[in-house]
Amino acid sequence: MSRNSALSATPDPAADQREAPPAALRAIVLVGMPGAGKSAIGRRLALRLGLPFRDADAEIEAAAGLPISDIFTRYGEPHFRDGERRVIARLLAGPPVVLATGGGAFQDPRTRAAIRAAGALSVWLRVPLPTLLRRVAGREHRPLFRDADPREVLERLMAARHPNFAEADLAVDCSDEPPEVTTRRVMEAIAGHREPDRLGVELGGRGYDILVGAGLLARAGALLAPILPARRVAIVTDAAVAPLHLPALQAGLAAAGIAVIATHAIPPGEASKSFARAGAAVEAILAAGADRRTAVVALGGGVVGDLAGFAAAIALRGLPFIQVPTTLLAQVDSSVGGKTGVNLALGKNLVGAFHQPRLVLADTDTLATLPPRELRAGWAEVAKHGLIAGERLWAWCEAEGPRAVAGDRAALATAVLESCRLKASVVAADEREESEEGGRALLNLGHTFGHALEAETGYGGELLHGEAVAIGLGLAAALSLRLGHGSQETPGRVMEHLRSVGLPARLADLPRRFSTEALIGRMRKDKKARDGRMRFVLLRDAGGCFTTGDVPEATVRDLLREEGCTG
Repeated sequence: MSRNSALSATPDPAADQREAPPAALRAIVLVGMPGAGKSAIGRRLALRLGLPFRDADAEIEAAAGLPISDIFTRYGEPHFRDGERRVIARLLAGPPVVLATGGGAFQDPRTRAAIRAAGALSVWLRVPLPTLLRRVAGREHRPLFRDADPREVLERLMAARHPNFAEADLAVDCSDEPPEVTTRRVMEAIAGHREPDRLGVELGGRGYDILVGAGLLARAGALLAPILPARRVAIVTDAAVAPLHLPALQAGLAAAGIAVIATHAIPPGEASKSFARAGAAVEAILAAGADRRTAVVALGGGVVGDLAGFAAAIALRGLPFIQVPTTLLAQVDSSVGGKTGVNLALGKNLVGAFHQPRLVLADTDTLATLPPRELRAGWAEVAKHGLIAGERLWAWCEAEGPRAVAGDRAALATAVLESCRLKASVVAADEREESEEGGRALLNLGHTFGHALEAETGYGGELLHGEAVAIGLGLAAALSLRLGHGSQETPGRVMEHLRSVGLPARLADLPRRFSTEALIGRMRKDKKARDGRMRFVLLRDAGGCFTTGDVPEATVRDLLREEGCTG
């Protein structure tokens, strides 16, 4: 899927198989240990791509009029690294090139940032120690190896540098094969590389990116390292998600030298969003030695994200926070926007904090492990976004929803990307839901009814959040029509779509019967209520949503009774 993908009623399921854009459209930067073959491979790669080849060390020597060994001796390494960074930035500021860098260049965070800022594709040539030892033989004149044992030098350098090399966009394993073979493998890796889609949540100095794509857990360390205050994290997950995705996340973090100081798993399900569970998470994080530079990583669905984010918000008065959502519901909705919290017996999300993540890492491969019921429940939030966004996204939902809940990867990826695009723009405009008439409050479409239903079922799994929201969408559409808003077709269209994806659309679709008085009481205590008066998000049509507190209680009662509620 392209970075600026457009919605289509018929997304191409073979999109992932298309050829990548020509590599000549961007610079290629080769990084790796001394002896990795960056210059030899770079020259061959440049010839194949029709690009100029540049060697950073040669450019530095030409600019300084001195060999690198003399620059080190006369001015020291800090001076050399500063000049190296400026030379690399200059070379990447021009037309695309293939650039071979010195072995230590990628260790400077400013140089890594300059390479990223230039839009270059960084490629790590990863070579095993025995091969490197053979290749560096005879390099005793180089500063690194002068009067030293090459094995000891390389082992020390590998331990220090590999975590930073792991931040490269690509890693290609190399051996003693001929350079032509390695060059071909690098070409294949470049051709097969897919950048994740990147969306920005614009909140000034607290803004962050949402990354959407496949295989991101394996690259988690490389993607997180540039934005972490320190390479130390504590992971909060749940007992169902951990066996499926925790090993991949841990391996991805370890590759970039990010230490996991604690892993805390909670029982799955909405019932875990409690003060007690949040307190236990904070205790585990702090007992492991977390300080204010230690990030909390939420690996899981909406429950994990809300609870881990709340724990991060209150531990040491605020720890950095990363969202790694693994459910459709979390990827399209709850992971974005910084709302965190726990439930009370009185209702859902009545205690919490706004605590924005540093990054949202939505690996769409994790959706393949979801039970069908969970996938369907997540779709309710996608449908909600379609109704808020307008006819284009809503019509796409109607056309592609059945394919998405059946597991179609292209449809799911589009759903995540477009939902995040909508939510990012809404959150940026109204971060703390301060607008009474629109803004972020519109994202509560279906939630006044839905939260009341969840609270009545006791968060025990009888009714999933997405299922409750689906019923809430149907009820909101029906209530809107009763109050004279929208066309006669809108409620039927909403309910028909929800049922087409296997979701309940009305209270009558559930085996349980609810009390009218009990639901009204829950809605009066909803966090959106004002002075005991219920507030609803209503809709005239797709794209025509609005908030109001001017809804006669009698009308709500009549609707609930017609839906089969007692009392």
